[in-house]
Order: sequence, then C-alpha cells, then structure tokens
Amino acid sequence: MSATLGRPLKGFVADTISFSNVDGPGNRFVVFLQGCNFDCVACHNPQTIPGHQPLEGFDPHHLGVDDLLERIRPAAPFVRGITASGGEATQQPTFLHALFAAVKAEPALAHLTCFVDSNGATEQGVWDDLAPVMDGAMIDLKCLDPDIHHQMTGQPNGEVLASIGHLQRLGLLYEVRLLIMAGVNDDPGLVRRTAEWLAAVNPEMRIKLIGFRAHGARPHDPPLVEPTPEALLTVADLLRQVADFNICVV
Repeated sequence: MSATLGRPLKGFVADTISFSNVDGPGNRFVVFLQGCNFDCVACHNPQTIPGHQPLEGFDPHHLGVDDLLERIRPAAPFVRGITASGGEATQQPTFLHALFAAVKAEPALAHLTCFVDSNGATEQGVWDDLAPVMDGAMIDLKCLDPDIHHQMTGQPNGEVLASIGHLQRLGLLYEVRLLIMAGVNDDPGLVRRTAEWLAAVNPEMRIKLIGFRAHGARPHDPPLVEPTPEALLTVADLLRQVADFNICVV
C-alpha cells in the first residue's frame, strides 16, 4: 500500500506475455514495464521508451500489483517464473519490488522465480532493495567501450558495468547479454577486452550473444547491418579464448 495515498501501488505497464522461453530460464510470464532511460539505435520496442505518456496508437496501462497477479495466476501452473522487462524495469523500482514481494507472498505463486531483464543503468541501491525478492537478473552490455556505448544508447555505461559486478557479488547475476552489431561493436580487439573484463567478474559467466536483427528496428542512416551467423560464431570463439564462459548464440 502507498503510505501517502492509502491506496494500492500502481505502475505503468506496456504489455504482458503469458508464455515466453527467451526471457530467462524456462517458460516465463513476462511483464514489460513502460519507460526506458536508454534510446538504443537497435531498439525493437521504441514505444516503451517514453514514461507514461500515451503515443499514437499506443497507451500504456496503469495497473496495480493485484491487476498483474490476476494475469499471472492462470499461467502459474505452466511457467517457471516471472520476468520483468521493458522498457527498463528498474525505472519503476518500488512497483517492481511490490510485484515480486506479492508473488513471493502468495502460496500459489511462491514457486515462481522472479527475474529482471535490464540494461543495468541503475543505482546499486536498487539492486540491494530488490535482492530479497529477486532470484536473478539478465543484464545487457551493449559495449564495453564508453564512446561506442554512448553512440548505441545515448548514455554512458558506468552504471551498467557497476551493476554487473554488484549483481555478481550478490549472487544474482544470471546472464550477461551482448548485442552484436556488425561494424559497430564487433572489432576483435574490443571483443577480447570485453571478454577479459567479464572474466575478471566471473570466468564461468553465462553469456548470451544476440545478433542484431533489422526486422522491427527503427530506420537508421546509414542502415544498421546484421552480423552473419559465422560472425557471431567468431565472436563466441574470441570470448572462449579468454575464459570458459557458458555461451549461448541466438
């Protein structure tokens, strides 16, 4: 309950998906929270970037925790957990904490794991607050190089790197996701430096390599180039030369 308003806490929700097998371990119910602090050139869901402002043809839902629990309950017997995605889920940390706490507190839902799919650009205190009700996080590392990262997202990567290290220390870093864009962040030297940095955090880290796909992305001038399957395997090989990472290529 809101201490100041005396009514159930609500959040801005872009959408929900009852079944997904690409948003964390196993089949999962996914909650896409509205609002993102990045403006990624490769974003496939740009409608989720603004806060709560309606866009033409798209109006985020102002939902309470109970509203989401009503959607989760029918799916609960068929999924392993819940993933909060976005947008950027950590932009609504109080609502996110309340949702996960409610799931943990309800006997019929308590078996579900609660994960966050995040760009990592949030204060460490947010992760500390979520830690008691969260089972893991998947963090997107767009680029280790700060200048390239800024070109890709419009923002620095300091908080992202700090989040990866902090979540590892908390035992809550499930996976780091590397979006590979041909000619942007796939330079072999950069890949090796990235591998060395990640290995210093955890040399057995789970890494998901995701090739940029132009379908559904916003137009860009010059057009963004998809990496070939062979190029992704080359990146994976470069990473494995540094450490015994658990790598998945998609």
